[in-house]
Amino acid sequence: MIHGLSDVQTGDIGENTNIWQFCVVLKGAKIGKNCNINAGVFIENDVVIGDNVTIKSGVQIWDGIALEDNVFIGPNVTFTNDFTPRSKQYPKEFLKTNISTGASLGANCTIIGGINIGAYAMIGAGSVLTKNVGTQELWYGNPAKHKGYVCRCGQKCDDSLLCRDCKGKIQ
Repeated sequence: MIHGLSDVQTGDIGENTNIWQFCVVLKGAKIGKNCNINAGVFIENDVVIGDNVTIKSGVQIWDGIALEDNVFIGPNVTFTNDFTPRSKQYPKEFLKTNISTGASLGANCTIIGGINIGAYAMIGAGSVLTKNVGTQELWYGNPAKHKGYVCRCGQKCDDSLLCRDCKGKIQ
């Protein structure tokens, strides 16, 4: 479903993806199936979004950003893709940022361009992330720092990467 009050220029959208009102999706973007793109989201050309991704309202996904399957992007998350931005001056190549399978980014966090966030990692709301994040790591703060680990289900756990509740059986 593509809401009539959105401007979607790409045809590369998977089945059962919803794009809500006031979204702009440029022609080069690739969006997987079963995604939910909430109101007021902007997606540039050189963007790849996997399957089952949720992007909450007020997010801009700039050139060079890739979201793998089952990623959650909270409301008003901010991405960057240029270390030295100037009006009307463009880099030879925008920074590449990859958000791996199952990772979650909390509301209002800022992700500095050129980093990788590992599978099932969690970034706390309001954090400013400037470094790569490993698999199932929990980071938060300004600047964000490694504070522990989360199970694939999202609960805090120790470095075994398994919580007491699901014991890592959540897929």
